[in-house]
Amino acid sequence: MNNNPELNPLQGHPKYQKIRDLDKGTFGFVQQAVDLTTGEQVAIKFIERSQEVSKYVEREILNHKRLIHPHIVQLKEVFLTQHHLAIAMEYAAGGNLYQLVAKSGGLPEQDARWYFQQLIFAIDYCHKMGVANRDVKLENTLLVSTARPLIKLCDFGYSKDEKFQSAPGSKVGTPAYLAPEVISATRGKTYDGKSADVWSCGVMLYVMLSAQYPFGRPEDSGLKTARQMHVMLQRILSVDYRLPPNKVVSDECKDLLRQILVAEPSERITMAEIQRHPWFVRDLPEGVAQMNSALLAQQQAAGVQ
Repeated sequence: MNNNPELNPLQGHPKYQKIRDLDKGTFGFVQQAVDLTTGEQVAIKFIERSQEVSKYVEREILNHKRLIHPHIVQLKEVFLTQHHLAIAMEYAAGGNLYQLVAKSGGLPEQDARWYFQQLIFAIDYCHKMGVANRDVKLENTLLVSTARPLIKLCDFGYSKDEKFQSAPGSKVGTPAYLAPEVISATRGKTYDGKSADVWSCGVMLYVMLSAQYPFGRPEDSGLKTARQMHVMLQRILSVDYRLPPNKVVSDECKDLLRQILVAEPSERITMAEIQRHPWFVRDLPEGVAQMNSALLAQQQAAGVQ
């Protein structure tokens, strides 16, 4: 085990012990660790300390800690090491949804619906708590291995709270998932982060079904990176997508995609309307549709704002 506190920030920590490295990202790196007081495994994100914590890290902590939901990774605590700010979170052992879809080459429609239903309830809860995620994607959707895998959203670094933070206006997120209004946002112009999340959920559904991004094309692979990006963004702006010809998808599913992937946010289907769509409600477990209302009522009674 490396004793360098910058590479192994948990060295000598009284509560947590490193198990292995998990991931690296824009805002730091993640390690799997064990809580020595309980034996519970956790994931800890480490962000290099500086004189000023970035606004994104501050938002991530403030917003994530308020979100307590079966389909959202629980933020357990925040602490400091010699060189890092550390965020300890619930550990999901099943990898992420991107890995599952890539390995399978696309999911059967009923499996895609199962994950999409969970995604929608998670994002709907965030929105009702006043939080727009702004980085909804397969890579940020972790899996808990059960008889039928459950998903948990895990990254709120780009999130915004409508009650306490300014309206979204910056072009943040992952390009392939960006809504048209995010791409075309200009300085001083804001957009509805919740509606942009709905668009990103539609992109996720498309990718789950096809193992491809809706606005990329196989023929783009011969283009230079900058040109590939430009072409993809132009297709997003014009909503130029089509399902692969070899992928059989029901008319109900296609209809939902058509209502989500709409360029004008005011004409895009809402989160509430998605939850009433015939394709979405099919095979929905009993009582799940009322889960968010019950959770919000409980949390409000407990003083969670």
